[in-house]
Amino acid sequence: MKFGNSPSEWRDLLPRPGADTHKHVRGRLGVVSGDMLSTGAARLAARAGLRIGAGLVKVFCPPDAAPVLAPTLEAVMLAAFATPDQLQALADPMDAVVIGPAAGLNDGTALNLAALARTGAALVVDADALTLFRDRPEQLFGWLDRDDVLTPHEGEFERLFPGLLADMGREDAAQEAARRAGAVVVLKGAATVIAAPDGRLTVNEEGSPWLATAGSGDVLSGMIGGLVAQHMDSFDAARAAVWMHSEAARRFGAGLIAEDLPQGIPAVLAALHSG
Repeated sequence: MKFGNSPSEWRDLLPRPGADTHKHVRGRLGVVSGDMLSTGAARLAARAGLRIGAGLVKVFCPPDAAPVLAPTLEAVMLAAFATPDQLQALADPMDAVVIGPAAGLNDGTALNLAALARTGAALVVDADALTLFRDRPEQLFGWLDRDDVLTPHEGEFERLFPGLLADMGREDAAQEAARRAGAVVVLKGAATVIAAPDGRLTVNEEGSPWLATAGSGDVLSGMIGGLVAQHMDSFDAARAAVWMHSEAARRFGAGLIAEDLPQGIPAVLAALHSG
């Protein structure tokens, strides 16, 4: 079933806090950071998740990264973990967790993903946590469920689903990938394709060329995670986040860097809420 991706399709589904809402009701988002030299991607994702409305956002990091992250985070919280079991315990209260941006192409990332899959949190899986499974995609898919979201660009997509794009084209390939993975797939590009395992599909034709900058994908992962943490359906969260991500870039225009995107989210949300 193919849907459009204009705001009229999903505007009324966006989370809105009520008068008696508190931060835990608004949703709890976790973001897994890389080591001490790889913390920027997690910070981008975390800030985006906070800006899009998650009530509580916490970065989970290896112990060596904590002294780097602590001086740079304000409203975003921080917790260190040394083992996958410790990460699982920290993530258990979360509604959604982003893993992958600068997480590291190593067995530790795989073990951390497996630990997160044992929690009740919906997962947004990106970047290193996708590439890591290029020779063992079935292992990754076995840890996912229909509320989880994969956010590959074409290179990462090819690593997980070799030959699918060339054989089927972007829309059919994304649908088949979602079916195989049993999760929502966001195939990023100038026209981003969002597919759910139940057959729902949409194409975001409103892509912005200003998004061709390092870190913009990390922001998108945080935006999707922030909406999923607020209990928005994962397919709807992904298509709304993709549109808002592009709209924030369009409004900013030339000179955009990834750090500019989270601060552009409130104006986009305000316009959507006002109709």
